[in-house]
Amino acid sequence: MKKILFVTSEAYPLIKTGGLADVSGSLPIALQALGHDVRILMPGYPAAVAAGHFKPHRQLHGGSGVAILEGGLPDSDVPVWLLTHKDYFEREGNPYLDAEGKPWEDNPHRFALLCHVAVEVAMNRMGLHWKPDIVHCNDWQTGLIPPLLSDEPGRPASVFTIHNLAYQGLFPYPVFEKLRLPQRFWSPDGLEFYQQLCFIKGGLVFADRINTVSPNYAREICSPEFGCGLDGLLQHRADRLSGILNGIDPAAWNPATDPFISARFDSNDLAARCRNKAVLQQQCQWPADPAPALMAWVGRLVKQKGIDLLIELLPGLMQLPVQLVVVGTGEGRYERLLQRWAQLYPERIAFFCCYDEPLAHQVEAGSDLFLMPSRFEPCGLTQMYSQRYGSVPVVRRVGGLADTVTDADPITLGHQQATGIVFDESSADSLRQAIRRGLALFCNKPLWQQIQQVGMSRDFSWEHSARRYESLYDQALADSHLAESLLRTGQASG
Repeated sequence: MKKILFVTSEAYPLIKTGGLADVSGSLPIALQALGHDVRILMPGYPAAVAAGHFKPHRQLHGGSGVAILEGGLPDSDVPVWLLTHKDYFEREGNPYLDAEGKPWEDNPHRFALLCHVAVEVAMNRMGLHWKPDIVHCNDWQTGLIPPLLSDEPGRPASVFTIHNLAYQGLFPYPVFEKLRLPQRFWSPDGLEFYQQLCFIKGGLVFADRINTVSPNYAREICSPEFGCGLDGLLQHRADRLSGILNGIDPAAWNPATDPFISARFDSNDLAARCRNKAVLQQQCQWPADPAPALMAWVGRLVKQKGIDLLIELLPGLMQLPVQLVVVGTGEGRYERLLQRWAQLYPERIAFFCCYDEPLAHQVEAGSDLFLMPSRFEPCGLTQMYSQRYGSVPVVRRVGGLADTVTDADPITLGHQQATGIVFDESSADSLRQAIRRGLALFCNKPLWQQIQQVGMSRDFSWEHSARRYESLYDQALADSHLAESLLRTGQASG
C-alpha cells in the first residue's frame, strides 16, 4: 500500500473543463480499489465547494488566508482537500479563464500557491497528520511542485503527468521575480524557457518520473512536430518518460445502465440503440428517421481538435445523406460559423454551444459516426466513449487515437478487429475520404454492426492502467531513493 497525494487543478464531478478532470476523478478511485491510500489536493473553486460536502480543517496555514477544506470525491471514498483562498480561488466561472475567455492575470500566483501548499502537505507541515510516499502532479498548474520538493530532505517521490504538452504555463521574467522562486531555477536547466518562466518545465526537469496519457503520445512529444519546443528536453529524459493510456469510468459510461440516455442497450441489443437516435433527432428538432447517417462532434471548438477541417467540408457534406450534431464551446469564430451553418440547414445541422453532460451521453448513444479529426491528441476519451456506445469513431492517427481505434481495412474487418475509421493526413480532403469510407460501411449493415459490436467489447476501464501507475510509482520511489543517497554521499564527501 502506498500513500499518494494526487494534485490537480480540476476533478470530475467537482469541476470539469476537459479530460484532466475525468482522469483526476477516476484514476484515484481505481488506485484506491487496488489498496492504496490516495488523497486529492485541488483548488477550492466555488463550484467544487458546492459540489461536495466539505468542512473547514482546524489548521490554517499561518495567517495568510489559506485554508484547507476536507471532504470527499462524490460517490467514492477518496478524500479530497480543497485549497481555499479568498483572492485566488473564490471567483465564479472557468478555473483558468475570465468572462472574455482570457487567462486570469493572476494564474501564475494562483497555481504557484497550489504548488507551495502541496509541498507543505507532502512534507506533513499542514497539520493533516499524513505524509505521502508519492506526489502525483498533473499538467503545468502543478509544475512547480517537483523543483520545490527537490530542496526537501526526506521528500516523497514525484511523478509528473503530461495531459497536454501544448499548455505550458509560460510567463515573463517579472512573474518569476514576483513568485520569489530560488534564483538557481532561472536557467535553461531549470524553469527558464526562451527568457520566460515555464511551469511545465519544473515537472519535466525535476520529477523522478514523467509520463503522458498514451504510449503513442509519449513517442510523439520527443519529436519536433509534437514536442512544442520541449522535444530536446524530453529526449534527454527519455529514460524517465513513459506513456500510460487513460481509462474511462465503466460505471459512468455504460449504455446498459446509463441514466442519461433514453433507451438502455448493450452489444446484443442494438435495436434498442436505434431509439436513442430517434430521441437525439427530436432533441435537434428533426423528425425521427433511421436512414441518414447521424454524425456527431462533442468537444472543444479549437484548431487542435480539427473543427476547422469539419467546417471546411460542410458545403459538400450537405450534398450527402447525413445529419450533424455539434456540442461544445471554444473559439468565437468557430462558434459563429457553426451557428450560421445551423441556421442555413436547420433540418440537417444542430449546434449546441455548451457542454452538457447528459446531452453528451445521449449523443454518444444516438449518433452513428463520431468525428475526432485532431491535429494532435494526447489521449482523448470521447473516442473510447463512442466505441463503448456503438458510435463508430472517425479519427486521425495521432496520440491516443492511434492507440485506441483500429482502422476498418480489409484485414481488420476480416479478423473482426476493426472499431473505427482512421486517417493520416491533417487535411479536409483526408477527413472527407474517411467520412465517405464510414458512410459506405454504414450502408453495409452486417459489417456496420460488426464494427459496433467489436468496439463495444473493448475494455477501456482504469484497472489495467492503474496497475501500470503502480509500477511507475515503484520506479519513482527507486529513483528518489537513489537521488537522496547520492545527495547524502555528496554532502558527506564535501
